[in-house]
Amino acid sequence: MSALVRVLPAMLGLLVIWQGVVSLTGVTPFILPGPLKVAEALWASRALIAENAVITAAQVLAGMALGAALGGLTALGLAMSPRLARMVLPGLLLSQAVPYFALAPILALWLGFGMASKIAMAVLIIFFPVTSAFYDGLRRTDRGLLDLAEVMGAGHRAVLWRLRLPAALPAFASGLRLAAVYAPIGAVVGEWVGGASGGLGYLMLLANGRVKIDLMFASLVVLALFTVLLYAAVNRLASRLERWAAGW
Repeated sequence: MSALVRVLPAMLGLLVIWQGVVSLTGVTPFILPGPLKVAEALWASRALIAENAVITAAQVLAGMALGAALGGLTALGLAMSPRLARMVLPGLLLSQAVPYFALAPILALWLGFGMASKIAMAVLIIFFPVTSAFYDGLRRTDRGLLDLAEVMGAGHRAVLWRLRLPAALPAFASGLRLAAVYAPIGAVVGEWVGGASGGLGYLMLLANGRVKIDLMFASLVVLALFTVLLYAAVNRLASRLERWAAGW
C-alpha cells in the first residue's frame, strides 16, 4: 500500500500535465483526448473494459507465477551446478538478443491464438530478470559466512539451503519487482501481435481501428492502473521476503 501511495502524486502530476498540454495546444481529440474525455469513455464502456481487463489480468498473473517459479528454479539449478551454469548462461544471455516482439507470432503459431501464447510471452519477458537477479544473489553470499560454514563442516547442499538461499532472497525480491512491471508488457505485446480475441491490448487495437481514440486511452489507463496495483502487491510480498530473510 505504501508503494501505491508514493505513486499517486506522480499519477496526479501526469494528469495535470496531460490536461495542460491539451488545453494549451488545442490538439484535436483524434490525436490526444483530454483526461475528462477519457474518463467519460471509461465510464461509458466500463463493462467492455472490465471484461477485457479480466482476460489480461489472468494472463499476467499466470505469466508472473510461471515465470517467477521457472526463474527461481533455474537460478537454483545454476547455483547448485557450476558445470550447468557454464553451459546454460551463454544461452540465456544470447536469448536477450532476440526482440520479444518478434517472438509473439511464433508463439501464436506454436500455442494457438488463445491465452497460452500470451502467458508464454509474459513468462519469456520476466524469466531472465528473475533468473539473473536470483542467481546473482546466490553467488554473492558473504565470504566470511561461507568460510565459517566450511570450518563447521557444512556440506554443499546445506550451505545452499541454509545460508546462500536466505541471503539471496532480497535479490529474488528485486527480480519479482521487475517482473511485476514487465509481465503486463509481455501479455499486451502477445495480444497485439498474437491474434488475440480479448484483453486490453486487443481492445486498444480494436478501438484504434474504429477511431475511438478515447476508448483506446481509457484501456491504456486501466492497464497502467493494473500495473501499479500489481507492483504494489508484489512489492508488499517482496518486502515480507526481505524481512524474513533478515531474521533467518
